[in-house]
Amino acid sequence: MVRDGEEEEEEMMMMIATKPAWLEGLMAETFFSSCGIHETRRKSEKNVFCLLCCLSVCPHCLPAHRSHPLLQVRRYVYHDVVRLSDLEKLIDCSYVQPYTINGAKVIFINQRPQSRAKVSSNVCFTCDRILQEPFHFCSLSCKVDYLSYQGDDLSSILYRIDESDFTFEGLRMDGHDQLGEMSTMEDAEDIMVISDESEQGNNSHKKEKKKNKKKKQENNYLPGMVLSSLGNRRKGAPHRAPFS
Repeated sequence: MVRDGEEEEEEMMMMIATKPAWLEGLMAETFFSSCGIHETRRKSEKNVFCLLCCLSVCPHCLPAHRSHPLLQVRRYVYHDVVRLSDLEKLIDCSYVQPYTINGAKVIFINQRPQSRAKVSSNVCFTCDRILQEPFHFCSLSCKVDYLSYQGDDLSSILYRIDESDFTFEGLRMDGHDQLGEMSTMEDAEDIMVISDESEQGNNSHKKEKKKNKKKKQENNYLPGMVLSSLGNRRKGAPHRAPFS
């Protein structure tokens, strides 16, 4: 009887930790490889995940999945990311560290190899990657794997898929799925550089450059011409950073 009780408990733990098919597929799927069906056509990289079929598809495959819920996958430093605003409609992303890239918050799907060792008091519970406070996981898979290993009920962090949130029309297939592809790995601190702060720094640099150019031009004018130009000059529109 004791053995039967242990077997039942093990089966229950396995059922609790079982990942839904879409989540298992998302973490195991290979993205941005050439589509085997449309490999001879341009832009045939598989950068969309069908939540119903649980597989990655390319833009040319989308008409066949038009009525299915679709998730856009993007790429940064050779690793797959999903916008936080999309992912949090499917699963609780709390304590997973987001990264701000080109003004958008994203989450890495899977953990990445460490580029160099550092000492920190706050690291990922699963892979020991250095994190900012108060986050505990560096990627979606690290959180899911940790909860599964602990035997926690994954259903408590999963949300019912609302297909209206993942429509074919909502996808951006205009080439903006690549988020700053780079040839070298970067740590969390480096990735955070591409944020609102750096954009403000770039704007300040542009303003200073524009100011110096204007000053140089004014120095070439005669005094009378300077006064005339100042009187007729209109105030320009404020500089705005380009939206990316």
